[in-house]
Amino acid sequence: MMRDVCGRRRGGMRLTETRASLPGVVFRKPVESRSAIRMGIPSKGRMAEDTMALLATCQLPVKKLNPRQYAAEIPSVPGMEVWFQRATDVVRKIVSGDIDIGIVGYDMLAEIAYGNDDIVIVHDALGFGGCHLAVGIPQAWDEINSMRELIALPKWGPQRPLRVVTAYPNVAEQFFKDIGFEFVEILTADGALEAAPAMGAADCILDLVSSGTTLRENNLKEIEGGRVLESQGVLVASREAMLKREGLLEIVHELLERVEAHLRAQSLYMVTANVRGDSAEAVAEKLNSAATLRGLQGPTIAPVYTPQPDGSGKAGEYYAVSVAVPKGRIYETVKKLRGLGGSGVLTFPLTYVFDEEPPRWNALMTELNLDASKYNHLKVM
Repeated sequence: MMRDVCGRRRGGMRLTETRASLPGVVFRKPVESRSAIRMGIPSKGRMAEDTMALLATCQLPVKKLNPRQYAAEIPSVPGMEVWFQRATDVVRKIVSGDIDIGIVGYDMLAEIAYGNDDIVIVHDALGFGGCHLAVGIPQAWDEINSMRELIALPKWGPQRPLRVVTAYPNVAEQFFKDIGFEFVEILTADGALEAAPAMGAADCILDLVSSGTTLRENNLKEIEGGRVLESQGVLVASREAMLKREGLLEIVHELLERVEAHLRAQSLYMVTANVRGDSAEAVAEKLNSAATLRGLQGPTIAPVYTPQPDGSGKAGEYYAVSVAVPKGRIYETVKKLRGLGGSGVLTFPLTYVFDEEPPRWNALMTELNLDASKYNHLKVM
């Protein structure tokens, strides 16, 4: 059950009984209203720090001449303005047409842009800001350990709904709708959600959870089936702007390719060794017999020219082998190479792994109903 808007103040925390306001008609500025390409990134908090760090490691450092200014640039991407905004405003301004592309948490996107078809997720896993949105109930409710048990309690009804306090009313409303539970009252709060159940202001909360420490310290617990969504940093863009704003797709391609190459490389190490063998083909056959030694598309093998007494080099005894392997399987790979006659094993991290084309770029072309072949020039220019 949802009620009309009314506010009340309890213990310094403002609660609002509200019907979650799904995005309605929003005035959107036409693409032609400006020529500049704009990117929005969070201005404060851990999300802002992680965004700046990611861009810097992708050789896309943000240059801000004055720390008090909200506008900046990425010198390696000329023609694009960078605007520092609150995370919520990054989403809102993409919806309104003030920004073309942005980095935000998926939780904010799900809440603010719910049902908006214009926003496209360009990259769905930037590797930072990981958390999840979940229902938290009092630990004192020993007999309740799942959503099924929670909503089955006989006391909930039209006159006594389950009161859920959250900063994500749209997501909360959709969640309870999806599980088919109608006796719920969604309350919104400015902060200190975890205090609401202890104060008697709500029965449970629906909030972001990282480690779960804050829940436990406030005598709350997660329950089975109460995990609403997974969230991390995502790269998003306006569909209309990508289709109509000159130069935007080219910038999206560059950002996506740099980010994808860096994120893929984070999980890989290059392993090199000198392996005895009768021929390069014989060494390749031995390596390909082990899945971890096949590399990305097969091992790279080259003859080693062993120094001779006369100063010349003799090939044919050792072959230099290079393979990219998952970070967690380095030692396993070293032992397998030794077992195949390998020595002088070296390992080092990779910075980038560029594919012929980022898989997410091809997916974006499909989403926009565009012919990817018409953008093949972006691979080499």
